[in-house]
Amino acid sequence: MGIKKQEIWLAILLFINGLTVFAQDNQSAAPRVKKGWNFGILPAVSFNSDLGFQYGGLINLFHYGDGSRYPKYNHSYYLEASRYTKGSALLRFAYDSDILLKGIRTTFDISYMPEQAIDFYGFNGYDAVYEEPFVNQDDPSYLTRIYYKHRRDMLRIHTDFTGSLGRKNLYWAAGLEYYDLYVSSVDVDRLNKGKSEADKLPDPASVPGLYENYVNWGLIEAGEAKGGSFLGIKAGLVYDSRDFQPNPMRGTWTDAILYVAPAATSSFSKGFMHLSITHRQYFTLVQHKLSFVYRLSYQGNLGTYVPFYVQPLMVTTQLKGAYSEGLGGQRSLRGVLRNRVVGDGFVYGNAEFRYKFYRTAWLNQQFYFALNAFVDAGQLVKKIPIEEKLEAIKQAFPEHNEAFWNDHFNPGAESIHWTTGLGLKLVMNENFILSGDYGRALNRQDGKSGIYIGLNYLF
Repeated sequence: MGIKKQEIWLAILLFINGLTVFAQDNQSAAPRVKKGWNFGILPAVSFNSDLGFQYGGLINLFHYGDGSRYPKYNHSYYLEASRYTKGSALLRFAYDSDILLKGIRTTFDISYMPEQAIDFYGFNGYDAVYEEPFVNQDDPSYLTRIYYKHRRDMLRIHTDFTGSLGRKNLYWAAGLEYYDLYVSSVDVDRLNKGKSEADKLPDPASVPGLYENYVNWGLIEAGEAKGGSFLGIKAGLVYDSRDFQPNPMRGTWTDAILYVAPAATSSFSKGFMHLSITHRQYFTLVQHKLSFVYRLSYQGNLGTYVPFYVQPLMVTTQLKGAYSEGLGGQRSLRGVLRNRVVGDGFVYGNAEFRYKFYRTAWLNQQFYFALNAFVDAGQLVKKIPIEEKLEAIKQAFPEHNEAFWNDHFNPGAESIHWTTGLGLKLVMNENFILSGDYGRALNRQDGKSGIYIGLNYLF
């Protein structure tokens, strides 16, 4: 469906509105130290011609205690609730504290995310062809706006712990994650309510999208086509010398995580195992103002079969936002279509300059504005093994000619996915970070661009 003009303008207005975030403190405080409770609020209002109007908002509560640790907080409570009028929604509660359990950082996240039309572009990056005309109503090759969509309802529960190993900056990490995902074709009857005949979406039974085709061709196995549930266990090592976690000016943050989902705690017959290694580094170029930061990451499947609905999920020590999926989109490759690059193993990197160009105080709160310029890149290093199946699929469906198959598969085409862009940040009391990023893909196979309004720096 792409980004609509209404979404772009409403996102811009939303960000501008965020520049006037109103916050209160329940105790008087010195100009540069916060005590007690503090909060930031952000409304969520947008429009998508298929999903309807979005309404809701979020609030992030911080408790600074007596202020002696400021800008570090004692507790963070985050609540987000938004809904589209045609069924998609986001309900999320998150908690973070390094004092709840002595010597252990504790984070908890519970989210319910029903999505009427989530992106699906096939397997193996550029090996799966993206045909923009298929979703462009003005193009003669138009099929349906939801050709690269399916429905997904996801319940996610994260509990993560990090503690010291007794050596400076070296920590252990452990956690449990529960996922319950329901997958199906898009409910076009729901999305078509109130639409004119010309704008109605065709039924996937008569005009199948890519998800329906992959199921029909056997590339998505029947047993996983409707989703499933699993319990993931993770453990790893972390080296963290950052000077300040929300936006470091110097330091290193590196983690290696082993993630296991046993068959005994899953709805599928075989469990799976992932390895994730991420390195991040932060350099001060101008004291208190300008920094250069980068992130390099690898995630790979350790020789086990992974259901298609699990493939986009990314392993993290701590969630930085509602979504942790990729490659492609807000949390990985800004400007690339969401979940454009799906495979058994991938690498990606982000590099950006961050410039704090203006500081001020207002309503007893401390604010600064910052710009960031970035380059993102990523590529698969291990593909889902489907090439050997393609010839048999072509023979099983002789009604499709070679041009049809060329519109869907281009084996061997996968290469680096590049994006570049700019961002603007408004930060209140060093911790509440309102973020806006614009990323542009450098290859039309990755789409055109993306605008992302949310909270926090990327890493």
